[in-house]
Amino acid sequence: MKLLITGGAGFIGSAVARAVIGKSVDQILVLDKLTYAGNLASLRPIAASPRFSFLQADICDAVAVARAFEDFQPDVVMHLAAESHVDRSIDGPAAFVETNVVGTFVMLRAALDYWRRLDRARAGAFRFLHISTDEVFGALGAEGLFCEDTPYAPTSPYSASKAGSDHLVRAWRHTYGLPTIVTNCSNNYGPYHFPEKLIPLTIINAIEEKPLPVYGRGENVRDWLYVEDHASALMRVAREGEVGESYNVGGRNEWRNIDVVEAICGLMDEFRPRRAGSHRDLIAFVADRPGHDLRYAIDASKIERELGWRPAERFETGLRKTVRWYLDNSAWWQAIRSGTYRGERLGVLTEQDEEAVA
Repeated sequence: MKLLITGGAGFIGSAVARAVIGKSVDQILVLDKLTYAGNLASLRPIAASPRFSFLQADICDAVAVARAFEDFQPDVVMHLAAESHVDRSIDGPAAFVETNVVGTFVMLRAALDYWRRLDRARAGAFRFLHISTDEVFGALGAEGLFCEDTPYAPTSPYSASKAGSDHLVRAWRHTYGLPTIVTNCSNNYGPYHFPEKLIPLTIINAIEEKPLPVYGRGENVRDWLYVEDHASALMRVAREGEVGESYNVGGRNEWRNIDVVEAICGLMDEFRPRRAGSHRDLIAFVADRPGHDLRYAIDASKIERELGWRPAERFETGLRKTVRWYLDNSAWWQAIRSGTYRGERLGVLTEQDEEAVA
C-alpha cells in the first residue's frame, strides 16, 4: 500500500510515518510545508528507508498537491497537515483558516480528481483519512464523554477551523462520493512533541530549571493519548475503517493539568534531582487562556468495538517514557529552543482584544 501523509514532519504525522516504516511493508510520501512545527529531525530514524520519500510543499498549493497525487499514486491519504495550537490561533487566526480550511479544500479537490481517474479496483480501495480533534465538540462539564454523534460546538479559532475542515470532508463524501473517513482524537503526548504544548514545555522547562507555567489553577481536564497509540489507531482505520464513518480515538486517561505537571515534577525528581528542593517548587500559576475549555474526554468505544483497537499505554507509563526521551534527546529540542521557539507565552489577549470580548 502507498500512503500519502500530509503534515508528516509534525508531531503526530512523524509518529505515523515512523510506525508505517517500522511496522509494515508500505511505502509513504510525506508532504510537509516545514513550518515552525515541521521538523525533518523527527523523520531521521526512517529517512534512509527505500520506502520513504519526502516532498516539501504547502497543502494550499494546488499545483504541488496535484503533482504529488499524480507522481506518487497513493492508495490512502492520511491528512494530518494543520495548524494545531490553540494559543497560536488566538494570536493569528488567519493562518488556521488558510491551512486548515482552505488547505483541506485543496486536498479534497485534488483527491477527488485523482480518485475519479483510477480504475474500478483501485478506486474501490482508495481512502481519504482526515485526522481531526476532539476540540470540535466544545467543552464538557464534570460528567459525560464526546461520542461520534456529539454536536459540534467549537470555541477557539483553532477548533472552529478544524470543525470547518471536518464538514468539508463529509460534504465531499456526501456530494461527490469520495471515500472519506474522519477521526477525532484527544490530546496527544510523547516523543518529538514541539515544546509549545503543556507536557513538552513543562519537561524542558524543568530540565532547564525555569518556571513551569500552569494556566489558572490547573483545573482543566484532558484525556491523554500516547502518540504511538494514536499512530497505531490511524493505521488500523486506514486499513479497516468503514467509508463514511467517523471514529473517536482516546486514551481513557483523564488528568487535570496541575496533576500532569506534578507528575512530571515527580519523574524529574527521580531522574534528575535538583540540588535543593523539588521540581514542584518551579510551578507558577499564570493568567488563564482566553476561553479555556474546562474538560475534554473521548468515548473510544466505537473504534475499540468495531476495529479492535485499544491504547497500549497507561498515562503513567507513557509519561515516564516521554520524560526519559526528552532527557535523552536534548539535541532535538535544543535546536528548537535556540531559534524557532524559546518557551514564550502565546495566546495573550491585548487590552483592545479584552475590551472587544467584554
